[in-house]
Amino acid sequence: MKIIHKDLKHGTLKIKIDNNEDSWYLSSIIEIGDYVSGMTERKIKLGGSEEKSKISKRIMFLKIRIEKIDSENILRLSGPIIEAPDDIPKGDFHTFGLEFGTIITIEKSEWTTYAVKKLEEASRNDRINILVAAFDREEALFALLKGSGYEMLLDLKGDVSKKDFEEKKGNFYSEIYAQIKNYDAKFNFSNIIVASPAFWKEYLLKEMDDDVLKKKMTLATCSSIDGSTINEIMKRPELKTVLEKDKGSRESRLVEELLENIRKDNAAYGIEQVREKIDAGNISMLLVTENLIRKYKEQKKYLEIDRLMNDAETINADVRIISSDDASKQLDGLSGVAALLRYKDYNSS
Repeated sequence: MKIIHKDLKHGTLKIKIDNNEDSWYLSSIIEIGDYVSGMTERKIKLGGSEEKSKISKRIMFLKIRIEKIDSENILRLSGPIIEAPDDIPKGDFHTFGLEFGTIITIEKSEWTTYAVKKLEEASRNDRINILVAAFDREEALFALLKGSGYEMLLDLKGDVSKKDFEEKKGNFYSEIYAQIKNYDAKFNFSNIIVASPAFWKEYLLKEMDDDVLKKKMTLATCSSIDGSTINEIMKRPELKTVLEKDKGSRESRLVEELLENIRKDNAAYGIEQVREKIDAGNISMLLVTENLIRKYKEQKKYLEIDRLMNDAETINADVRIISSDDASKQLDGLSGVAALLRYKDYNSS
């Protein structure tokens, strides 16, 4: 996500969607009652009577008050028109579809600490997408590694003769290579993980003639091509430097660090314990799960969590919102909120 203009004191933020995860981040930031504006396409009726009228499409500036949020496919924001050209009726409904390249301005009455944190996370330059291409001589799996896990893109079957595969193997590897190039053109990956059992990845490398694409690749080994392959690859030691950039991996390490510090009595968890340490100025990092924030919003108690995060920042603590599956499950087991301490508190009970 590219931030074009930010004036949160006056409630406005102008952004451009330039990543396939941006819609996910925006769906957790944008709320009913917010305002969205920008250049958008709208159908206009031309002519007199209904029978003779024609439908024309125009690009125009519109501003709506959001009354409906749909994130099933692409993120869609719908609501009554607040600002528009003179010939467009105010109050009519319009929908903004937030696709790649869309530029919008978001207006809120108040930007919560949570929303600001998600915004910072979405706009960080080190947030990347990683492609995994895992294959053998008969099947290839393509998956997109994301901050919240992974998304399967394609399960490709090769038409390979078991008795005479030597003559046909090049065809399947050329097909795999072409698929990798197509996905890279679409997503512009920073890293591509190529994995296979045994020596099959060497056949793929022989098909490749793109040095730029080769520089993005990390080679790995997997035991087989099946439903557990991607999870296996994510745990491989040779991928450590690549997965450093993956949000899920980073969050899991944060929670592991927390658990280690809990064993050393150098951490706190639960709202009451964490509040006590913040008031004493004794936390270096605050961890809060997305699930807990959602729960407190539903219970109309969000201000308690927002105040906790804001007060932590006031004492220069690092605030992290945990949203990846495995890390969230572990932290939710500790009430969903925890803190690493600056120093061991020997006076605590």
